Amino acid sequence: MSLEWFDRVSSELQEHLESICEKYDQVGHMSIDRGAKHPRIEFFVLNEEDEREYFCTLFFDPHNEEFYFETFDLEFEQTSRTLLSDIEDIIDAVHESFHDYMNDDEDDYEEVYEVDLDEQGEQYLEDDDGDIFEEIDVEWETPEVTAFKYEDEVEVTYQFGIVEETGDGVLRRINRIKTDDDDLIKDETNFIFSKEEASTIIAMIASHMDSLSEFDLQ
Repeated sequence: MSLEWFDRVSSELQEHLESICEKYDQVGHMSIDRGAKHPRIEFFVLNEEDEREYFCTLFFDPHNEEFYFETFDLEFEQTSRTLLSDIEDIIDAVHESFHDYMNDDEDDYEEVYEVDLDEQGEQYLEDDDGDIFEEIDVEWETPEVTAFKYEDEVEVTYQFGIVEETGDGVLRRINRIKTDDDDLIKDETNFIFSKEEASTIIAMIASHMDSLSEFDLQ
């Protein structure tokens, strides 16, 4: 049993993360617990109350001299381990976890800001005055797919894309309604989610499909 590999990674990890990510350099921190049965490195940011909010825990198995993450599989309701063989894999995994956490934190503002996607796949976040303050490029992976259509009166389509900068998913829903005056009303909403959220969303929908009601157009 040896902690040499653990100590080497611990001493280099913070410096590597700071050098590849300006955002992490500004707010990211790590703590080391060497005395546990499986030593661990925990990564966190400080909130406004100066309290720690952890976004990643990296464990070390001293018997096999392996680093790993633990994740909980909702489908099988069991914990699984992801082994990380070298420091490059470790850096990538922590870096990805950091941005997933930061993106989830930014999603708290979705009720304040309206999201619009133009036809070229550029996403604009607008404040209450309609001023554009951020632009995000989206690569659309699918065409618009019709999920529901009733004669020529109602049509609901979905389109799936990837945010190029973060790798998050975007689900665009377009609802088209034709009025009695033959005017076309188009209502568009967009939902952004991370890879980790996708499996949870799918599982929740699948487990409650029988509880959903069909469209009532009467």
